[in-house]
Parts: sequence; structure tokens; C-alpha cells
Amino acid sequence: MERLQKIIANAGITSRRKAETLITGGKVKVNGETVTELGFKADIHQDEIIVNGVPLEKEEPVYFLLYKPSNVISSVKDESGRKVVTDFIPAEQRIYPVGRLDFDTSGVLIMTNDGEFANMLMHPKYKVEKTYIAKVEGIPSKQAVQKLNRGVKLEDGKTAPGFAKVRKTDNKKGTAIIELTIHEGRNRQVRRMLEAVGHPVIKLKRERYGILDLKGMNAGEYRELKPHEVKKLRELSVT
Repeated sequence: MERLQKIIANAGITSRRKAETLITGGKVKVNGETVTELGFKADIHQDEIIVNGVPLEKEEPVYFLLYKPSNVISSVKDESGRKVVTDFIPAEQRIYPVGRLDFDTSGVLIMTNDGEFANMLMHPKYKVEKTYIAKVEGIPSKQAVQKLNRGVKLEDGKTAPGFAKVRKTDNKKGTAIIELTIHEGRNRQVRRMLEAVGHPVIKLKRERYGILDLKGMNAGEYRELKPHEVKKLRELSVT
């Protein structure tokens, strides 16, 4: 279930702000009833939604895995003209990213037009694990790794425990490669966690999302998810 204005905007009819004006102006019907409340939620795949007398098309759900390159916006458009993730997938459907990866972070990004699926994956209570590989400044001590494993105090509260390990160190350059698995999705969380234990991130990649990884893929490439992968992700997001 998604807010009606978001469904209308995702269908490509108009912006979310203009969709709100259509709703409050009595121009939208759901299952034959006029809806004027902005908090109203509906399901594009089950409810009949009519905007200005025209039914919204119920697209078949599609699911993609994108190897997001760094220096790309996790959005469907950018007012500054920068490259966005939808530029890499020539889908006929109006797709959008499940969650976000920072502009300067690369790695696994799921793209879909299935709002219910996206919400399930992003909901914090379902604890879908995400694994990141970070190149950091300095050589982490055992104490720093233990802090990451126990949870780190940030300005917006202590994080849930993670699973961290040092993959590689370079004593000459004073850098290290850390693998960190978390299930939360706070803004720039991995970068903030590592900085909080004294090791600012130089480079960051999300290597795994649930059961999905980047094997056989290069940055900028994508593939459709297989039916069993979609099924497994659904199972992960409700357990």
C-alpha cells in the first residue's frame, strides 16, 4: 500500500505535488469513490484508480539488479542534469530504486515498479542484511572492530550490532579494507559508523543485498531478477 499521490506520480502522469492538488480537488477516484484525503493509501495492482476520468494502467511488476557506479544519483531524475540510476536501464515501465546509495557509493541497487515489494525490503523491522566493502584510512584495531560489532553511537542514536571484519591492510599506505554487514538503512550509515571508530571512508561499495551480489557484473551493468530471487527476497523481508 502506498500513498495515492505517490502512486499517481510514479505512473508518470504528473509530479507528486500536482497529484496532491488533483486529490484535494476531487479529481481522483479509488474503486469508484472520490478520494480527497492526502493520507489515503491504495494498491496500484489491486485497486481501480481513476485520475481526471482516466484509469491508471496496472503495469506488470518488474525487478532489476543494477551495479550502480559511483558518482551517480539514486533517483529517477536530477535537476542539475547529473546521471541517475534509471539512465542505465531502458525499461518501458516507470521504475525507481529500492532505497538509496550515496552519490559516491557503488554497488548493488534493486530497481522496480513494485511499491509493495520495495516497502517490504526497506522496512527496518524486517532486517534484510546488506554487506559493504570499505577502503578506510588507518589500520583498525580489534577494539574498533568490536565497536562496529556491538553497535556504534551516532548523533541519531546507537546503531544495531553489525558484523565487521578486516579483509586486508596496507601498512605502507596506512589504509585497510573492511567488510561490514548491517540491516539498518540510515542516511550514510556505514560512512558514519566507520568515521565514529576513527576510520573515515575513502571508497565504499555495497557488495551484497540479501541474497543478491555482483558476481559477473561490471559497474553500470544490470540484469533482471529471477523469479526465485524475487521470491526469496520477499521471504527475507517478512521473517
